[in-house]
Amino acid sequence: MSNLQIAHITLILKLLRSWVADQRPLMKKSFLFSAFLSLAISVYSQKVIKIKVNELETIINASLNPLVITFWATWCTPCIEEIPYFQEVVKKYGRSNVELLMVSLDFPKAYPNQIQAFTKKKRITSKVVWLDETNADVFCPKIDDSWSGGIPATLFVNNKSNYRKFFESRIPRKEFEKQINKLIK
Repeated sequence: MSNLQIAHITLILKLLRSWVADQRPLMKKSFLFSAFLSLAISVYSQKVIKIKVNELETIINASLNPLVITFWATWCTPCIEEIPYFQEVVKKYGRSNVELLMVSLDFPKAYPNQIQAFTKKKRITSKVVWLDETNADVFCPKIDDSWSGGIPATLFVNNKSNYRKFFESRIPRKEFEKQINKLIK
């Protein structure tokens, strides 16, 4: 990725952060922020973008499609074991517009180089972001009140049907596919 592309993503995120902070109606801001962030991530899929928990909340709340968010780290063996079949199953349900967002909880020293190298090595095609937060007591309850901070953790959200389910453990493939079916109903 060129320095120009990296600068472009950085500029988009800075503009969006300042724009979200102004006084426009929340729904409009949430939708547009989510759309621009999604575009920035997908256009430059090899780039792992740094986000804050409030930005992640915006993505969750503004999602128009069924959304699976997995919280993982490059050093977490159960997390790594889930990735291939998470991607396969989500791809299988592509007609239902299911999206997979992978939120890295790696330590700051791993961002961005180690995370990007890992995603390249493992051929991860899903959107990957790094959560730039250090206090799990603050960010975990913003995702789910029951989350103690353990990983892997996965959140299933469908805002159209009001479906929301959180798991703080490894999810076997059959259970994952079962949850995807509930998500798209």
